[in-house]
Amino acid sequence: MIKNSLAYVVRKPLKTLILFTIILAMSTLSIVSLAIKSSTDKAKNETFKNISNSFSMEINRRTNPGTPRGAGNVKGEDLKKISETGLIDGYVKRISSVADLQGYDLVDSAETAQNQNPERMKNFGRAVMVTGINDSSKENTFVSESYKLVEGEHIKDSDTNKILMHKDLAQKNGLKIGDKIKLKSNIYDADNVKQANETVEVEIKGLFDGQNAGPVTVSQELYQNNIISDIKTSANLYGNTEDTATYLDSTFYIKGDKDIDEVMKQIQKLDIDWNSYMLVKSSSNYPVLQKTISGVYGLTNKMFIATMVFSGLIIGLILLLWINARKKEIAIYLSLGKTKMEVFSQFVYELLFISIPAFIASYFVAGYLSKNIGAKLLSQVTNSVSKEIARQSGGTNLASGAEADGFNRTLTSLDVEVLSKHLLYVVVIGLVILSISLILASIKTMKKSPKELLTEIK
Repeated sequence: MIKNSLAYVVRKPLKTLILFTIILAMSTLSIVSLAIKSSTDKAKNETFKNISNSFSMEINRRTNPGTPRGAGNVKGEDLKKISETGLIDGYVKRISSVADLQGYDLVDSAETAQNQNPERMKNFGRAVMVTGINDSSKENTFVSESYKLVEGEHIKDSDTNKILMHKDLAQKNGLKIGDKIKLKSNIYDADNVKQANETVEVEIKGLFDGQNAGPVTVSQELYQNNIISDIKTSANLYGNTEDTATYLDSTFYIKGDKDIDEVMKQIQKLDIDWNSYMLVKSSSNYPVLQKTISGVYGLTNKMFIATMVFSGLIIGLILLLWINARKKEIAIYLSLGKTKMEVFSQFVYELLFISIPAFIASYFVAGYLSKNIGAKLLSQVTNSVSKEIARQSGGTNLASGAEADGFNRTLTSLDVEVLSKHLLYVVVIGLVILSISLILASIKTMKKSPKELLTEIK
């Protein structure tokens, strides 16, 4: 029967080509779907690897407006309560302040230059945004990759009077790692409630890079005019110590054997004003990214299922027509003493002779097409999510800067790679679909006797 099967496949090139093309298309699109989904999983795991086991304590903006400038006003004593519960593996805390860069110039753009006026130049002409943190490698802007350290080392908890500076700001002012500069309290900053007038000499420990993703209105929103410092430096600029300072927020990392939801429930039992503050899973700080990932998953799932279902229906229809056209051949085989199982096995071999080359070819075709299809699919999802976010914002002016860019971060590319496991998965599913299609297409014909088949031909 194997020889007969091979002979039939060769003798009917058009029918063979049609079935081969359909199986090839089905397999290719299915493999591409799986490859894109796998690459999205990889991107998701890579992105959230440092934040999936953490949560942050932030102000509840519905009941707590924060500082005069709208920054966080989390109490250090509350952070200490949480850190001492025994549920926490470590934590980072941040202070937001404004300081004047003494003796050096800021980086400006065409947009920020248009919004300058004499009064603002006088009050904030040299003002930079300073974010104090006890571990800059876990700072939101670095985790979201808005900032990337390009030279030097990150700020550590043991550091004092150390900063990270944007490489463009350093280049403009002829500065390098190891140089020392002076930061001075800005008395016009609304959050400088003590009217502190401190001058702190700091050393440049590292340089970072990054560019704003959206438009800015003032110089302080430019990445270039942001400085990352140790906690003590940022607190000192407002006349505070690490103990007396108020914090922008804090991120807590739980121990590996703990469930994050259970830990957050336990934390909320502490004697803290939970009307003013809230706990948020760190992964929730990237809603646009999560929407993009969900969108890619949704589209790839739909593409995979639609491909399998549609291909199964088409293949079933073709096989039905194919077998109905061979009633005379089937009747002759049965009259010559062949069993129905032997005749059916010939159909199975024919399908295998066509499908196996199609499956193999689909692996290479999918490898060629996957990156292009992945890029187009990601672009479609990203555009859809961007329109949704814009619609939900209702045209309001959203915050600019690295924090907002991190919030609006999305997938920019997918490293799509077709793997042998994708082919294996598709072959298994494909053979199941082909088997079901063949059984359904032949079951009615195979139940009949040779006489009945020949009668139907007449």
